[in-house]
Amino acid sequence: MKAVYLFGTTITDGSGDDVNILGGKGANLAEMSRIKLPVPPGLTISTDVCNYFLKNKSYPKNLLNDVNNAIKKIEENKNQYFGDDQNPLLLSVRSGARISMPGMMETVLNIGLTEKTIPGLIKKTNNEKFVYDSYRRLLMMYSDVVMEKSKRKEVKGDDGIRYRLESKLDKYKSKNQIKMDSDLSVYDLKKIITLFKKTIEDTLGESFPDHCEKQLWGAIDAVFNSWNGKRAKQYRKIENIPGSWGTAVNVQSMVFGNLDKSSGTGVAFTRNPSNGYNDLYGEWLDNAQGEDVVAGIRTPKPINIHSKSNKTKNSETLEDVFPNIYKKLIQIKKKLESHYTEMQDIEFTIENGKLWMLQTRSGKRTGEAALKIVTDMLNEKLINEKTCLMRITEKNIDEIMHPKVNPELEKEKHAVATGLPASPGGAIGKIVFTANDAELWNSNGHKVLLVRHETSPEDVQGMHVSQGIITAKGGMTSHAALVARGWGKPCVVGCSELHIDLIHKTLTIGNKKYKEGDWFTINSSSGNIYDEKLSLIKSNFFDNSSFLKIMKLSNKYRKLIVRTNAETSSDVKLARKLGAEGIGLCRTEHMFFDKQRIRSVQKMILSDSTETRSESIMELLPYQQKDFYNILKNMSPYPVTIRLLDPPLHEFLPSQKNEAVISDLSKEMGISKTKIINRIIELFEINPMLGHRGCRLGITFPEITIMQTTAIFEATIKLIKNGYTPFPEIMIPLVGTHNEFLHQKLLIEDVAKNIKKKYDCDFDYLIGTMIELPRACITADKISENADFFSFGTNDLTQTTFGYSRDDIGTFLPDYMDNKILEYDPFQSIDINGVGELVKIGVEKGRTTNNKLKIGICGEHGGDPKSIKFFNSIGLNYVSCSPFRVPIAILAAAKSEL
Repeated sequence: MKAVYLFGTTITDGSGDDVNILGGKGANLAEMSRIKLPVPPGLTISTDVCNYFLKNKSYPKNLLNDVNNAIKKIEENKNQYFGDDQNPLLLSVRSGARISMPGMMETVLNIGLTEKTIPGLIKKTNNEKFVYDSYRRLLMMYSDVVMEKSKRKEVKGDDGIRYRLESKLDKYKSKNQIKMDSDLSVYDLKKIITLFKKTIEDTLGESFPDHCEKQLWGAIDAVFNSWNGKRAKQYRKIENIPGSWGTAVNVQSMVFGNLDKSSGTGVAFTRNPSNGYNDLYGEWLDNAQGEDVVAGIRTPKPINIHSKSNKTKNSETLEDVFPNIYKKLIQIKKKLESHYTEMQDIEFTIENGKLWMLQTRSGKRTGEAALKIVTDMLNEKLINEKTCLMRITEKNIDEIMHPKVNPELEKEKHAVATGLPASPGGAIGKIVFTANDAELWNSNGHKVLLVRHETSPEDVQGMHVSQGIITAKGGMTSHAALVARGWGKPCVVGCSELHIDLIHKTLTIGNKKYKEGDWFTINSSSGNIYDEKLSLIKSNFFDNSSFLKIMKLSNKYRKLIVRTNAETSSDVKLARKLGAEGIGLCRTEHMFFDKQRIRSVQKMILSDSTETRSESIMELLPYQQKDFYNILKNMSPYPVTIRLLDPPLHEFLPSQKNEAVISDLSKEMGISKTKIINRIIELFEINPMLGHRGCRLGITFPEITIMQTTAIFEATIKLIKNGYTPFPEIMIPLVGTHNEFLHQKLLIEDVAKNIKKKYDCDFDYLIGTMIELPRACITADKISENADFFSFGTNDLTQTTFGYSRDDIGTFLPDYMDNKILEYDPFQSIDINGVGELVKIGVEKGRTTNNKLKIGICGEHGGDPKSIKFFNSIGLNYVSCSPFRVPIAILAAAKSEL
């Protein structure tokens, strides 16, 4: 296998198509080189080598020779030499997975600085301070990444070597009244370097290697090892990135933003990652290296006026200080977007007035920005309609539907602090100060906001379970900002007013102290932080022109109909507005738990005779008729599938311990409390999933079916007479045999016949069933002989196929995922090989005996894009999901066609 690929404007081996081999960073460095952007030359070691190294704990035999030969070509290109004492070449070593994993793996800069090369570099640059500043950075990064983490060394206490070195630096600065790192003199830097070297040896038990080759291969080892580091594994698990991909290693010649006053570094997006506006957006620092911008060591400056915030409104922009460099960046922005036809996230360095491009990649963005960017690019004819739809994800749609802080309340409240608005939306939670505490509080059912000085990749799991994130340091391109935007999670960064005491778990803002567990609210669209629990309101996405455009395009390409699961007028209206073309599941049991209605059900259950039982249940007729009238009216002329009563009867009765309700029932019905308690005990079921429920209720208590269908048909007639065109579909639940279905169908048809005769009015309706038992799938050909439609209830079908309880799977699912017994939660995405195969059998068998059979799905999988793709492939007519999932389902239906 080819293990080493060169990149640079004249020595490029690979291209952007080689992302699986070169990783995202390596492929993009090669591609930028191919389109003649100013890229410092370097080499990429392939992902195949990573997998080989992790498996064999050694490298392929020719790798050392291949790397050395590649470095010679880089030396020729740069006219600098690695390890040379007169004209030294310094290198950076960075990771590069196929998909961007911001901050999850390792980077080491300034490799090649040794006692031998330092004098030569000082003579060449005539800048002693720059050289020793670079050496200080190398000591800190190398000891952390290579000597501690890569070698899995345990440092006593919770603090690692980086923390200890930073503490030494902070103490030195404080003692000598030095505010910024950039204010350190050569004398200071030499003192600190001596201090660093001693601390490294005392802490880690070995000296920092004063040898170029050892530094280089130690860093390469560290990057490969970081693929299996804890934080990388956690991030891959959250983002569903396969562990088999591995990472590439990019070894690149160094260019220095901290060389002099005509140097600098920055990160930028070719469009605004928060709102999608077509303006270059980013941050920069003069006389700094790239890590300074991301880590928040210094407050970054805005690149242009569009990048300014309240905190940086008076700062110098790159456009002001380096106008020619800024013009080149604008040219590069246009060239990159024209080439990639996508918004890019770029890193650049200015060395002694020359612009160098260090990275480009598809930029992470908020949902709002994602929609605007693709629709704008469609209008600009950079992309076509199909590409536009394929670039939008479920997360993008979901995010714009997230709530935000009530703006009316905000007018009355005073923000206790303000930071940078890194990701739009709002969040409420109890403040915690470590990732571990975030996980602990979340596992105990609390909503939390994670508050940190700055986040690091080790915090990823705690960030994931938090409602939102607040940091005291960092800018709009910091780790917290990037990760939060990628996840659509509210985030406020760079709030310098925060003073966090990790020992006592307190937060001080001004003169006020807060403790762990206090309620905070963040508006991550404005950066405002409130020290109380404010209310959130839903986003008005109906006014978002980009969202409406995406929905219009999705409707153009999809074939699958999207319905909604709803039983209230408000949900029906919302779903209709969001594009639902019918109701796939109206759960009537949700209508029975009203205080007045449940009493009628309880009286029916406790009745001794058919007559009194019928009288009790018929008390619900006017309520149900009103329910169905409003639902059918609001969805007219689209169909409404109404499921007859499904849950076991004991769910309507009080607990044996609820003496007050039992006493009331006893007095009202004139029966003893003992009799009521005995009936409660009699009806209680150990496993209600397999008990007296579904069509079994309608068979043993036919008056339930009669009452509900009477209400449906009378509501239908009333609507017809009022000028509407209702279309009810009556669903018989939990059918396992053809005879169960036929028993209920005949009862429903008899009611319909009597209603039509009574009101002298004809109407259309369908009778079908919910297929949620394996036997129903296998005997679907028999059931379909008399059914007008099937609706797969994949929630219960998953339960009955796996034998898993949806309510209890959480107790063992994490172990199943960790041990790779299951790849994902089968209640979230359809189990295609098992449950999906049963659905497929049901579809095929059902249509062999009834080619007009309408088939849909109404379980939670109806809103899951992966599941929708499967349902579309096997010929379902529709999917049904909760109202807020309707746009996601519409998009997924279109993408599954494309």
